[in-house]
Amino acid sequence: MMRSNVLTRSAFFPAFPRSVLAAGRRHTVALRADGTVLAAGDNKCGQCEVGAWRDIVAVAAGNVHVAANTGNAHTVGLRADGTVAAAGWNKHGQCEVDGWRDIMSVAAGWCKTVGVRADGTVVAAGRNLQGERDVEAWRDIVAVAAGDWHTVGLRSDGTAVAAGNNVYGQCRVDDWRGLVAVAAGYLHTVGLKADGTVVAAGHNRAGECDVDGWRDMVAVAAGSHHTVGLRADGTVAATGWNANGQCDVGHWRDIVAVAAGAAHTVGLKADGTLVAVGDNSHGQCGVAGWSGIRLPDRKGMAPMIQRMRR
Repeated sequence: MMRSNVLTRSAFFPAFPRSVLAAGRRHTVALRADGTVLAAGDNKCGQCEVGAWRDIVAVAAGNVHVAANTGNAHTVGLRADGTVAAAGWNKHGQCEVDGWRDIMSVAAGWCKTVGVRADGTVVAAGRNLQGERDVEAWRDIVAVAAGDWHTVGLRSDGTAVAAGNNVYGQCRVDDWRGLVAVAAGYLHTVGLKADGTVVAAGHNRAGECDVDGWRDMVAVAAGSHHTVGLRADGTVAATGWNANGQCDVGHWRDIVAVAAGAAHTVGLKADGTLVAVGDNSHGQCGVAGWSGIRLPDRKGMAPMIQRMRR
């Protein structure tokens, strides 16, 4: 029997999950309650130029593996009318989303942007060298996650589908069941199940897939080589590469959303403020002064948020 403090699928899983927090290679993005967007960190490609965006309901940030020759990134915003905005690196056309319509959920990976339409089909823009954009045949999708070289889709029946690079088995998700969320890192994939447990597949050299013992989780995020999980009690777990302290989240409390960048981790507190740890070489963790960040639109999260505010 499911433990009472774990959010059930029917309570937790909205039709189209939308992220209010995103972290890229060297930047952080957050959606404010008024539909505007804040960004901090590396702006070499204009990925932080989101100050003019309005009526945004979800954000995504192009993540990338940590390497000396990487760092270019882009930012994506989903508007309330189902159109999409994008800013930043566009070498592969990943920001060419002006013509998208009826979009309900978005994700951004390295060199690509993915959107879920209201009818459950998927559209993608950007690079397709490894088949990471081969999503045209997908149906009944309610959420997507974009890794470096692969893309993952969550179906309405709680199963998953994946496309792209599978060298480390990061696309081997066909047997996953009872999912309510998915996340994609550099070379690994993470799935959150309705019972609060977590599954993972792919590269595990740094322990980024060591999530078997996690319980009572309500959200997950995947960085370059680390994985983050949010528990129903507002605490956070992390596993994997920790060279920059991106997994030092054991003291966090009252968290309602998490995001994992390449080498940093961000948490949204119930009071609308942020905390961040990890690589801050470009100021991507400089979010301490932010406030008024929109809380996740999850019906099942409401009781937890109310408890934290008391």
